[in-house]
Amino acid sequence: MDVSFLGGPGPQRGVGVVSEHETLGDAVRTLTAVAPEVVAYACASGSFVGGTVGERAMCEAMSRAGAVPAVTTSGALLEALVELDGRRVALVTPYTVPVTRVLESCVASAGVTVTGCAYMNLTRHIWKVTYREVVDMARRAAVRGRLGAADALFLSRTDLPTYDVIPQLEAELRIPVISANQVTMWAALRRLGTRAVGPYQALIDASARSGTVLPGQTSGAVLPGHASGAVLPEVPEEKQQEGWT
Repeated sequence: MDVSFLGGPGPQRGVGVVSEHETLGDAVRTLTAVAPEVVAYACASGSFVGGTVGERAMCEAMSRAGAVPAVTTSGALLEALVELDGRRVALVTPYTVPVTRVLESCVASAGVTVTGCAYMNLTRHIWKVTYREVVDMARRAAVRGRLGAADALFLSRTDLPTYDVIPQLEAELRIPVISANQVTMWAALRRLGTRAVGPYQALIDASARSGTVLPGQTSGAVLPGHASGAVLPEVPEEKQQEGWT
């Protein structure tokens, strides 16, 4: 795997810059020397900022530049929800309210009901969020609300620490839990004709999906979702933008 950074090592100027087709083309062309068989755009908000139409256009632009299949994080999210038959999803994001609402809109435009959302209102230092905070937000997002139960939970943002808590959350919440980096690599590997591996993850191991029913519940019953708006964990409010992921 080789990496091309959009916008260089300095702070990004926002999601619009890193999702522009010219910027994408330049980044893809820097990877041609290693002859990639698939290109993955690893940024959640940069790929959902233009909705599903914008996401498809980004993939087309990358494929034209590299003559290989291309995936994005938000496109991989929707693909993963189809794989899991996830029609009702709870969301966890570190974003501000406006960016979180754009994600909700993008998911809803694909025919998926957002049952609840927990967000942190951060714009920088997101990599400093702890696993404990991620778990707390996941629990809050998956609490029953007026829209009923979620049948999947998505942890957004590629620099939010999530991977190591996926098995724990799936065992506790009894629904598939997917994250930005996880779905991106899963979708890319699919296009290579191979599969991801990982410890007890419903997306990666179909046998793990049978464990999503709570004890005493009928098949298809899941831990309820939340719908009464966002829940804010106890974290410092951040104001300075360093770019979205």
